[in-house]
Amino acid sequence: MAVNSVSSAAQALIDATNSSSSAASSSNAMTDAQNRFLKLLPTQLKNQDPLNPLDNAQMTSQLAQISTVDGIEKLNATLQKLVASSVDGEALQAAALVGHQVMVAGSGLYLGDTGAVGGLQLDASADAVTVSVKDPNGIVVRSLSLGNLDAGTHNFSWDGTTDAGVKAVNGNYSISVAATRGGENLGTTALQLAAVSNINRSTQGVTLNLGNLGLVALSDIKQ
Repeated sequence: MAVNSVSSAAQALIDATNSSSSAASSSNAMTDAQNRFLKLLPTQLKNQDPLNPLDNAQMTSQLAQISTVDGIEKLNATLQKLVASSVDGEALQAAALVGHQVMVAGSGLYLGDTGAVGGLQLDASADAVTVSVKDPNGIVVRSLSLGNLDAGTHNFSWDGTTDAGVKAVNGNYSISVAATRGGENLGTTALQLAAVSNINRSTQGVTLNLGNLGLVALSDIKQ
């Protein structure tokens, strides 16, 4: 019996780990290949030619490959468990937001009887921040000066009064944000309030259903 027999068994084990399409089939294929290798090895050692013994370096290499493949398989199984645990935790976190309102990137602003609430995100600290509220035609009806703000996420409220001093009609509006520091324009992101109606869990992760705004990931929630 030649060394190639053991080599082919080791290679079969490596291929089983690399090319199997699922965890179950990978585990079965690896077990079969490993059993085959362990059966061939003592048989080969028993029947080797005393005048031409097996090469120790090659045997050591084959054993090292088996040990490495077995370690990789165990590592993959551990990682799969960690990923599954992470997804479960993310789902629980997302479920806790159902029925609550969150801030996400968007320029929408809804004015009701009690006013409107919006938000913004600043890339850096600003000396002056202004929020412009626009009607559906894009006409600015109110400019809100928020003064100086630090970098990060901030909220603002609008009581519905226009710059002309009259009460605006309830409904949908939009906002734009401008921020400056020392005369330099800074990066800003307008945020809008949205209610979480339910969550969706798929192979791509957990997403939140925000109604008209569609599905967003947990990482998209700013506040």
